[in-house]
Parts: sequence; structure tokens; C-alpha cells
Amino acid sequence: MATVTELKAVLKDTLEKRGVLGHLKARIRAEVFKALDDESEPRPTLSHENLLINELIREYLEFNKYKYTSSVLIAESGQPVVPLDRQFLIRELNAFEESKDNTMEAELGVDLELDDLRADTLLNDYIVKHVQE
Repeated sequence: MATVTELKAVLKDTLEKRGVLGHLKARIRAEVFKALDDESEPRPTLSHENLLINELIREYLEFNKYKYTSSVLIAESGQPVVPLDRQFLIRELNAFEESKDNTMEAELGVDLELDDLRADTLLNDYIVKHVQE
């Protein structure tokens, strides 16, 4: 008969192989964040650039099925719950879609002129400000 330790190991291995364990851990992190989040504290107003950057990050997260990570981004950043219209995003970024489908695989070709700021600088500023805190 298997020991409790052996059963735990088999269960963990099975959940990892099915990809369930990662989802469970992400869900627990999201729920812990929600429980600890002080909703009475107002979020800072998002700048136009950060709104666009957050939306690109959300699109990436949702495309890759990181839905719990996306929910934490939305809650933490104050990003609107309803995603921005993709065509609006394309216009704002001076971008173009190389494909007719509405997926991340369409690869937005971004013209790196966001009010004379480079997109990578904006993304780096966002990461320094929000992720490394």
C-alpha cells in the first residue's frame, strides 16, 4: 500500500502533467491578492500611454491564457475591465494588422512614434514603476 507521501507525489506529478497545478497556483495568488487589496484606496489616474501599454499587456496575457495574471493586472492597475476596442488601439499606436484575424498572431506592426516616445522606453518605465515595486 502506498504511503501518504507517495500519494502526494503522484497527485502533484499528475496535476503538473495536466497543467492544472499552475492554474491552481495562479488562481490562489489572484484570490489572495483580491483578499488583501484595499479597495477603499483610490488607484492613481492612468496616463494615456500607460492605458495603451496595459492594454497590450492584457492582450498578450489573454492570448496566452494567463487569465488570472490578467485579472490581477486589471485590479492592480485600474485598467478598465472592458478591453479597449482593437481598432482604437491600432489607430492610437499607429499600428497595422498583417492578418485579418483578430488574434495576437496577427502581429501588430507598431510604428514606434507615441508622441515622440519610444515604445520600449514606455514599457520599461511601466515595468520599473509597477512590476518592480
